Parts: sequence; structure tokens; C-alpha cells
Amino acid sequence: MPSTAAADAAEVHETHSAVVLMFGDRAYKFKKHVSLGFVDLVTDAARLADCRREVELNRQFSPDVYLDVVTIAGSDSEPFERGIAMRRMPSELRLSTLVQSGADVDQHLRALARLVACYHSRARRGPEIDAEAGLPGLRRRWADNLRESELLGPMAVPAQEHAEVARLAMRYLDGRADLFAERAAAGAYLDGHGDLLSEDIFCLPDHPRVLDCLEFDDRLRWVDALDDVAFLAMDLEHLGRPDLAERFLNWYLEFSGAPAVESLCHHYVAYRAFVRAKIAALRSAQGLPNAEAGEYLRIALRHLRSGEVNLIMVGGPPGSGKTTLARALVERLGWSLLSTDEIRREFGGRDRYDPAAKAAVYRRLLARARTSLEHGVSVIADATWGDPCTRALAEQLAVDTASTLVAVECSVAPELAAQRAQQRLADGESSSRAGADVARRLAVQRAPWPRAVRVDTENGVQRAVEQVLTVLGPDLAERADPG
Repeated sequence: MPSTAAADAAEVHETHSAVVLMFGDRAYKFKKHVSLGFVDLVTDAARLADCRREVELNRQFSPDVYLDVVTIAGSDSEPFERGIAMRRMPSELRLSTLVQSGADVDQHLRALARLVACYHSRARRGPEIDAEAGLPGLRRRWADNLRESELLGPMAVPAQEHAEVARLAMRYLDGRADLFAERAAAGAYLDGHGDLLSEDIFCLPDHPRVLDCLEFDDRLRWVDALDDVAFLAMDLEHLGRPDLAERFLNWYLEFSGAPAVESLCHHYVAYRAFVRAKIAALRSAQGLPNAEAGEYLRIALRHLRSGEVNLIMVGGPPGSGKTTLARALVERLGWSLLSTDEIRREFGGRDRYDPAAKAAVYRRLLARARTSLEHGVSVIADATWGDPCTRALAEQLAVDTASTLVAVECSVAPELAAQRAQQRLADGESSSRAGADVARRLAVQRAPWPRAVRVDTENGVQRAVEQVLTVLGPDLAERADPG
């Protein structure tokens, strides 16, 4: 194995649960005599078992690095310290070091994505893992981390941010039972690495070496495959390289062939960031230097906000620009588009505008919206939304699926709306039958929509899009594709 480690000076590193001594071409990791709530290493038997388990698990990723369990005995020949003997990795090839130095790591990240995807393809799966990795297990892990971080006090995780993390995380879980059931059926839940961090990955010329697989609690490794890789994506973003995080995730999805829902990616990145925030706060409580809890917390909140599932009602009379705005929003956000005009075509030759037919069209739109929202896919619903009763059904759907509802009413001068509607009808660009007369009549009959945000579409669609993105919030607007 190529290495310059033998020439490195002796070093000592400390984590919340271990002390690592490095000299020559060897590294020795000794477990602390601590109980941290999520891991108990107070007894010699517990430390020995933990060391053996760490060697066993990590040999699956880097068999040439983890050598054996070692023991330091006291003067009475009784075991005093338990540790692990390892080959020392060249520090200059640590992934975090390369990223921070601005080195080109694309080739290494692509190889790493392939390595993890291959490991995941043969990783252990089963009912026990499904139960832990699925919705109940994830909810319990969130609850545990929220409770443990709260016990560290408001100086570690401020109360306001802690409350928002809890609200957004649990709200996402509340409405996504179908998504998690589908992930289980697809075999997404597995026994993974559990702790993919750039400081524990070394980019050697032949292939990456991945260290420090989570060993102290099997259940914490029983996760969604997407959750496993989201840890490294979060870490790369923490290093200031969200572009690398995105590329790594895309490469992983390419090699694994696994489907992914964008909101779920955000949720898992947020979960991993919050775990790191808690650990950073714990290190501070132990007197170890660490000022990163706040940054991890900001990453968690940013992704929880970006991962909110949204139902955007884009309404207005014919010719108001609602369809143009809805399509432009889909291009920027990548969300699902549902349109009453398109659904109406499915009803054949019957009168598609009588009250019964209109009600059927809205029922179908809302049913499809429910399926998307329950699977974590945000929806932009393009319709006139002129009837308060139909609006109320959409509002209830948002409540039922724990989704954020934003109502947008497109506003334009009535005569301009009539001209637009007539021109689209004449050009054959409209899938509805609404011409100038229909546009005028519906504009007059339209019930007030007090909870909707009024958007003026007379000054161009891009300005209208920016107005809606402002309503959705800065985190989401920042991530919207300007292309």
C-alpha cells in the first residue's frame, strides 16, 4: 500500500469516545472509559467487545487497514486498556484534507460512490433491519437525538432552533408513511456503514479506504441506503462544497440504480447534520475544542426547510397566466405538475364543464396530488380554483399529508385576460375551451380568495416566479434551478 506514513511524526488525536496514537506506520485507537448515553464503554468487557466488533465490521470496507485488537495490561497483568492496531493512513490523502485544499477529488468521489454502491448491493437486509430503518425507527432516532441534545442545554442547541428542527422533522415523517413503505418494498433498507465522514476516508491511488464504520450499536447502521450516503453529502457541504455533495449523490444513484426522492435526500442530510451538531455540542461539554455545532445546526435547518413537501395551488381565471406561471415554477423547482385542463381531456366527449364533470376533474387532481405528497413529491396544481369548496378540499389535503400549502392567485386586467384566452384558443395552444367570453364570465363569478398570495402576471412570468419563490422562503429559492 503506497504510504508516506512511516515518515510522519508521532501524533495524538482525541474523539468523544476514543484516543488515537499514531507513530511510524501504525495507529492505535484506544477506547475511553465513558458512558455517553448512546454508547457505554465503562467496563473492560464492553471496551473489548466494542474493539472486536469494530475490527470485524471495518474489514468489510478496508481489510488491509484493520489489523487486530490490542491490550495494554497493568502491573498486575490485568487488562487496563483495549484498543485496535491499524495501518496508518497518509494524512495528506485524507478526503477532508484534499477537499479543503481545493484538490480535484471528482475521480476519488466517483470511485467511492462505486465502492459504497457495491457494498450496499450485498449488504444484509431483512425484517429486523426494515423495522429499524423504516419510519418508526427513524422517528425514534430523531426523538433520541432531540432529547439528548436538549439535555446538553440551550447553550449547545438554542431552544428556538431545537424546536424548529423537531417540528419540521416530525412533520415530514407524519405525512410520508407511503414513501417509507415503498422504500422498504424496494429493498432500500440495509446494514450500512453508518458513519461516512470525509476525515475517515483516504484517497489512495488504487482505491479509497473507508474507515470507522459505526460499531457500538448495530441498529444505528440499519438505515436507508440513501441515509447512509447522505452522511458524506452532509459532510462535504459542511466543508463548503455542496457541489461535491451533489455530484457524489448522483454518482451513487447512478451506480446503485436506486430511486431517490429529493425531499427524502434533504431529510436524511438534515438528520445527519443534526446528529453531528449534537456530537459537536457533546465534545464542547467534555472540554474538547469544537465550535461547529452551530454550523451543523444551520445545515440541518436549511435541508429540513428545503425538504418540506409543498402543495402549491396556482389559480386564476382563464387568461390570467396561471398555466404559464405553473409551468415556469415546475421548470425552476422540478416538482410535479397537475393541471385540470390536462385531466379534463381524460373524460372523453362528455360535457367537461357541467358541474358534475368539473367536480370529477378536481377529485382526480386531488387524488393524484395526495399520492405525490404522501410519497414526498411536492405538487404544483394548475386550476382556476374559483370554488371555495374545492379550495377547502385542497387545504384539507395539505393537512392530511402534513404538507405546506401555498395558494397563488394570478392577477391581470380582465380585458387582457380575455384577450389572452381568446388568442390561445385561436392558436390551439389551450387544452381548455375557455375563450374571451368564458374568461370574462369566470372573472366576474370568481369568489374572493383571501388566503391566496396575489401575483401580477402582466410584467412577465419570471418576475411572477420570483415573487412565488420569495413566499416559499430563502432556502428553497436559493436551491431553485435558475436555468
